Amino acid sequence: MLYLVLLAMIAGFLALQLYRVLGKRTGHEPLPRPAEERMPMPPLPRTVEPAAEPRDTGPRAFDSGAEQGLRAIVSADPGFDVARFVDGAKVAYKMIIEAFWKGDAETLAWLCEDGVRESFAAAIAEREEAGHVLDNRLVSIERAQIVEARVDGRVARITVRIDADIAAVTRDRDGAVVAGSLTDAVTSHELWTFTRTLKSGDQNWKLAETDDA
Repeated sequence: MLYLVLLAMIAGFLALQLYRVLGKRTGHEPLPRPAEERMPMPPLPRTVEPAAEPRDTGPRAFDSGAEQGLRAIVSADPGFDVARFVDGAKVAYKMIIEAFWKGDAETLAWLCEDGVRESFAAAIAEREEAGHVLDNRLVSIERAQIVEARVDGRVARITVRIDADIAAVTRDRDGAVVAGSLTDAVTSHELWTFTRTLKSGDQNWKLAETDDA
């Protein structure tokens, strides 16, 4: 009997540890990484514990010029966490550029605000009309840093500088290389702005603007 009780206690302890690591899933929580097949867009993560001020827990998570805006966001949304937002922004970056490369308009529709989605759709249509196919690969994200943040009314806006190495190849209808190379990566420097309406039921951040850094 004592042996069974000990086994039950050990099993309960392991279950508790697993719960702490994985967390209790809800409809708004993100999957940890995008899989090969299509999956629901993970929201840029939020913490469940309130933060008194923006915490820079990772290397260069935000530029000093963004601190005041981040404090305003934390004040309006105490669950916001800088480091987890940056991690989520990198996941979103990968998902969005891969959807654009594949011409996946459906995925882009729920990752982006209308203006960005329309720009992507126009570029995809132009590419398809020319008979071109992108055979691109994201090699690495070298840097992701918040450079600007502010609150406009109820809308939070955060701009992230993303430096990434991308191997880019454009092929024609027959698969012949038109431009680029998969062996030589090109470094991309971009500014991506994400927005979310604070104190609303929608916890998802969406891409609202892109620009060259």
